[in-house]
Amino acid sequence: MGYSVGVDVGGTFTDVVLRGPDGGIRVAKCLSTHDDPAEGIVAGVVAALGRTDPALVTGVVHATTLATNAVLERRGVRVAYVTTAGFRSAIPLGRYARVEEDRYDLRFDPPPPPVAAEDCFEVPGRISCSGEELEPLDEDAAARVGAEIARRGITSAAVCLLHSYADPSHERRLAGILRRTVPTVVVSSEVWPELREYERATTTIMSAYVGPVMEGYLRRLTARLAGIGITAPIRVMESGGGVMPVELAARRAVATIESGPAAGVLAAVASGHPDAISFDMGGTTAKACVIRNGRPEITHEFHVGGKGSFGGRRAGTGVPVKTPAIDLAEVGAGGGSVAWVDPAGALRVGPRSAGSAPGPACYGLGGEEPTVTDADLVLGYLDPASFAGGAMPLARELAEKAIDLRLAGPLGVSRAEAAHAVHEIANASMGSAVHVVTVQRGIDPRGFAMVAFGGAGPMHAARVAARFGISTVVVPAHCGVASAAGLLAGDLSADRVRSALDADPERVFSELAEAAAADLGVRLGAPGVRVDRSADVRFIGQAHDLTVPWTGSPGDLAERFSARYEQVYGIAQRGPVEVVGYRVRVTQAAPRPAVPAAGGGTAGRGTAGGGTAGRGAPAAARRAAYFTEAGGYVETPVFTRASLREAEGPAIVEDAESTIVVPPGWRAVLGEDTAVTLTAVRTAAGRAGVRAPRPGALAGEDA
Repeated sequence: MGYSVGVDVGGTFTDVVLRGPDGGIRVAKCLSTHDDPAEGIVAGVVAALGRTDPALVTGVVHATTLATNAVLERRGVRVAYVTTAGFRSAIPLGRYARVEEDRYDLRFDPPPPPVAAEDCFEVPGRISCSGEELEPLDEDAAARVGAEIARRGITSAAVCLLHSYADPSHERRLAGILRRTVPTVVVSSEVWPELREYERATTTIMSAYVGPVMEGYLRRLTARLAGIGITAPIRVMESGGGVMPVELAARRAVATIESGPAAGVLAAVASGHPDAISFDMGGTTAKACVIRNGRPEITHEFHVGGKGSFGGRRAGTGVPVKTPAIDLAEVGAGGGSVAWVDPAGALRVGPRSAGSAPGPACYGLGGEEPTVTDADLVLGYLDPASFAGGAMPLARELAEKAIDLRLAGPLGVSRAEAAHAVHEIANASMGSAVHVVTVQRGIDPRGFAMVAFGGAGPMHAARVAARFGISTVVVPAHCGVASAAGLLAGDLSADRVRSALDADPERVFSELAEAAAADLGVRLGAPGVRVDRSADVRFIGQAHDLTVPWTGSPGDLAERFSARYEQVYGIAQRGPVEVVGYRVRVTQAAPRPAVPAAGGGTAGRGTAGGGTAGRGAPAAARRAAYFTEAGGYVETPVFTRASLREAEGPAIVEDAESTIVVPPGWRAVLGEDTAVTLTAVRTAAGRAGVRAPRPGALAGEDA
């Protein structure tokens, strides 16, 4: 084993982690370069390598928001949609839900469809739901459609014919004809052959929309890395938590739409807490995910680009995509989120972000609007000299000026009050993401630990946890670049699915496993290759299904489905069931290097906090930080992770890539694995630092 590189490109920072053969880690953090993400990646890789020979790098794993941004910002390629005669209007009509402020807009205009009506085409021919040919494909009409698509200068086409999951022959023949004149043709039976033509169509369209963009980007990135001497294979994180070869990622770009957030969840899983809430706050967004029994929740359909959808489950918001994805909620609240006063005089935070250019005002890069990072700096949580490991000093005076002019003045409050309000509103916004993945889905979060990471996550985690009665917050080592580190824990994997009624399960599973193994270039039965099988099951007479692990026993399968049904819907239901689809994931385990002994330890544990060092290591420094429990600014001990043993809040723990804020009522303890665990301190009055849920509801609803 040589060196492995993990690269996570975020909205503000690009994080790079270099792991050596002995398990040792070096990290680099630099501003993202949105015009050319490869530029920031190369800069970060060079910094992480230092004097290490690039030829020793044996693998690069990349998490990217390229596909997501292409959808959200509508920067994909123009796509033509081709379907069965009589169904060309399905995509332009779409499905729309009026949410948030749109509910009250009497002149509401639905968002534009993913493909313009004039670019939707139809071809005669029909397959039945049982796979029988009812009408032959009109190949002359297909050729005319291909010629018209080419005449319009469209270079990418998405093909989705009715019931192609049952028999893909029409789609394949149609695609062959279109490829004579159209460079890129994506067919639904190859992308995701499932029931429900609308979702299958939108998934195919999104793959055709972002596929050429992804392919060009990965080709340029490969060349740029080769230019600095790295010729190792590049793999891309996919939405479900595995990694795929770069060639497969280019063909199935739709599977990378949730690439970046998935990597962070893997880092939370690696923390070793079986029941946890992953909390990732970066520069642009905050993300939350539930981990139960050591496994993150997986969904097989989500919506991208919708308003108010948070976890992507609200039908009618955004574009539905059917592909396995880690089930998380995401909100536009990060360190770069802009704070502003709306026309009614109310303070708002986000969802617009200052990003990396110009960035928060304190970056000194020309930004003039106050952000969450500016507020945290004014509150004393951030050290201007040690931000990003000291590589990027912050200008406190610029942050103060921005808050004074844009917030404190218009609101008629002090600078500290305005900054604290920004901090609290950001916490409330991020609490809504935790609320979506827990309370809204029937999960009591109070029995979970919160695993906090991201550049800004540990600064806000204790306050967010307190809203839900969560009394344990874990901040792992390298928390500021945890997503990049999580990439190196991902196994190589590929998914295949097929909707089929009254099929031979073993035959279908065998065919799907062979196809998934071919995607990865691995051999079934080889060491380290695992096959996981699951099925889509529903009660006979119902339209929708749930996915459960496969068992050959019909009785066991029915029991698993009934248990899952009760978990999801809260109803104990029994009755005859049927299998409507089959799923396979083929995984090749990633090599695991030796883990070096963790430094720091917990020897000589004592307490240090509130100004008293006690038996623990003394604070490295002190500075004024704002805590409402202490009445405002108070001299606060500041530790490094290496110097921390145990500290009572208020305290601050600084990392090279992140900062941990320990509020009053919390205790921070360094573990043997160098993770910092924050625990709410129990007092005679109850649980200090944790706000219990109000009667009749779980905390977070009043966020």
